[in-house]
Amino acid sequence: MSEAHSELITRFYQAFQRLDAEAMVACYTDDVVFSDPAFGTLRGKDAGDMWRMLASRAQDFSLTFDNVRADERSGGAHWVATYLFRQTGRTVVNDIQARFTFRDGKICEHHDSFNLWRWSRQALGFKGLLLGWTPLVADKVRQQATKGLRAFQASR
Repeated sequence: MSEAHSELITRFYQAFQRLDAEAMVACYTDDVVFSDPAFGTLRGKDAGDMWRMLASRAQDFSLTFDNVRADERSGGAHWVATYLFRQTGRTVVNDIQARFTFRDGKICEHHDSFNLWRWSRQALGFKGLLLGWTPLVADKVRQQATKGLRAFQASR
């Protein structure tokens, strides 16, 4: 099973490289739990819609991944996404560690971790450098991400 789970993670990131959100979402259980510093915790359809939104809006996007590992219950990977942050026009290189939990041959939990201050310095520039480490900016980033996701969902 560990090989099948490693292949599942690989399939997920290969789909991400192609910006194929539907293939990514197909790797998830219907009740998946996703979390990261920007979006907080998303469940089920919200997690899938986040990938749909990000894939549909991606500009100057590239992704690499490595260190895929898995056993019968859990797994992980390292990935780096490079993209243009639309709100500021700044290029972001986001270095991320992912952890997964599996159920019935699919991903039921996906937790991404990255340095939000490093991200905010790249995405927001000077403001991110000065304030990106504060809870205020982290909360604002999550609010904006949620607002963007809700607007995307309303437009579908």
